[in-house]
Amino acid sequence: MKKFWVVACLLMATLGAHAQFEKGKWVVNPALTGLEFSTSKLEDTRFGISAQGGAFVLDNVALMLTLGADWNKSVDIYTTGVGGRYYFDQSGVYLGGGLKMRRWDWDGGGDASDTAFSLEAGYAYFLSRTVTIEPSVYYDLSFKDGDYSKFGIKVGFGFYF
Repeated sequence: MKKFWVVACLLMATLGAHAQFEKGKWVVNPALTGLEFSTSKLEDTRFGISAQGGAFVLDNVALMLTLGADWNKSVDIYTTGVGGRYYFDQSGVYLGGGLKMRRWDWDGGGDASDTAFSLEAGYAYFLSRTVTIEPSVYYDLSFKDGDYSKFGIKVGFGFYF
């Protein structure tokens, strides 16, 4: 009997989540906790912050803007980008993609810029009707050099309006 109630509750939660992915809704997704973990050949393993925001232009389809900053002893990295997300109907699972511009500023002098194609897969777990925890994995494929490509995992919060 317990299993029945657990399944019923999960079903109700996914049905309630669908309403948040409708055309005309907005999403803001900050990763303010610094829980982003990533690695690439160019950078050491590091922690960072980022924020995404966007609007649902169709049911389950959101256009997103990305801003990010990462400070380390030896290098500062700034990121801007555009992209989109597709939320699979009623489940909270999403796939995203887009383009990012990144700029590295090294403490010893010098800088570099890069454009990357970004892929992301994640899950929007609803804590309430409008607040989610969103763990995801991503890969940024550099157009400049494979050493600039980046793989990572991150945990953010989503706010759906």
